[in-house]
Order: sequence, then structure tokens, then C-alpha cells
Amino acid sequence: MEVSTERLLIIPCNEENYRVQSRLYEMGPHILSYLDQVRDDPTTIGWGVWFVQQKESLQVIGDIGFKGKPHQRTVEVGYGMQPSHHNKGFATEAVSGLLHWAFSTGLVDRVIAECSVDNGPSFRVLEKVGMKQVSVSDGMIYWELS
Repeated sequence: MEVSTERLLIIPCNEENYRVQSRLYEMGPHILSYLDQVRDDPTTIGWGVWFVQQKESLQVIGDIGFKGKPHQRTVEVGYGMQPSHHNKGFATEAVSGLLHWAFSTGLVDRVIAECSVDNGPSFRVLEKVGMKQVSVSDGMIYWELS
């Protein structure tokens, strides 16, 4: 399973590629937490962390994913790119690719996201992929795409 875009390969995180990539990419705590979930429930693969790699070099430049399996046909997307890869369209390309994958599974009718009101780059990514603001509360903007 992988998602391919013009410049990126997006592959679901698993034990094997985690061991390889952990030497090359700084892993956040959410990745280890996700791997624990996969050990308990292998059907979680695809509904958690995915590594974002540049096609040319196969270098991991970020991670993206969902915050769990679909619930009432809805998933929440989150993403982050290494600072050296900001402002190059990689986040938009990765989010767009993963949203396409989620909707193509037939298990998802709605994707949601959240970001802080002062995170302009993140909400520009969400706007570019077609998500709409649905509310603002406590310094957070909530987004949706159906």
C-alpha cells in the first residue's frame, strides 16, 4: 500500500520501515504510540502515520496520517514536514494525495482537521486541498471536507 503523487511517495508506517527510517528521520512520540496501536490491532495500518518521501531520493521529509480508523465515516488528518521542506508545496501535495486515498477506500465520507489560528501555513494547506472552515474556538480553527 502506498500513495504516489507527482513528487512524493507516501507509505504507511510499520515496524520494518520505522526501524530503517528512525536512523534518518526524527520521530515524534505519536509514531511510537501508533506502532503500539498497530501491534494491538493490525487493521489500524493506513489509519495512522504515513511517511512522506521524496520520489527522487526516497528521503523522508515529513509524516502525515489519520488520528485513527474511520468513526461514523469520518477521519481526522494531521501532518508535519521538516522545516527544510516548508514552503515548497510538499504538505499540500501529501495531504491531497492522502485525502484522495481515504475517500477512495469507500470507508470515508468526511475528513476533518484542526490547526491553531496563528498557524497560517497550515491553514493555507487545508484551504488549498479544498477543506472549509467550520468553526473557530479557543484559538483553534476546525476544518471539514465532505
